[in-house]
Amino acid sequence: MQAIQVEVNYDFICPWCWIGQRNFAAALVEAGVGAAVSIRYVPFELNPAMPVEGMDRRSYRSRKFGSWARSQSMDAQVAAAGLTAGAQFNYDKVLRTPNTRLAHRLMQFAQARNEPHKTAALYPAIFAAYFSEGRDIGSLDTLVAIAAEHAFDAAEASAYLLSAAGNQEIDAARARADRLGVQAVPTILIDGGVISGAQPPVVFANALRCARQRSAA
Repeated sequence: MQAIQVEVNYDFICPWCWIGQRNFAAALVEAGVGAAVSIRYVPFELNPAMPVEGMDRRSYRSRKFGSWARSQSMDAQVAAAGLTAGAQFNYDKVLRTPNTRLAHRLMQFAQARNEPHKTAALYPAIFAAYFSEGRDIGSLDTLVAIAAEHAFDAAEASAYLLSAAGNQEIDAARARADRLGVQAVPTILIDGGVISGAQPPVVFANALRCARQRSAA
């Protein structure tokens, strides 16, 4: 049986991408196909014009959504949804809105090493570092530390991020997403079928079961 091909279009600034990851992980267990799935994480920068150093989150969100009160209301809705999915959002700790290019490049680094289990652990860890712990995932030092915490070589990760490696792949991924009509994240392709949004586990599980049946046919 061929592995079910899954593409996860994401951005680390998107809380629904983390919720979607949690729901998809639950779906893998529910569908019983975990070992038969090959996952590729596809970067989709929502805010490529964000300054490299990021911005003060309160200022940025107040300007984007009209007021800090509206931003806090939206955060509360996300936090409630996160609890259902098992994702802990501690927005009181999140002080900056980062540029996520460097974090995407870290995922490129991880995937190039062809160690899917380590990569699968690193992916949600970056979300948790930002949304739960309030760490600056736009910082090279922070990302190297997260990589080391998940058994990647810190020196190799640092050298990669200090180079220009991964930038072309990120740009190419966005161009491909545009051709496919991907306009928002999370968007997950399961065996070519497109699922948009942080859907409940049952939606992903049903798609995985269908893909397994096609693979076995």
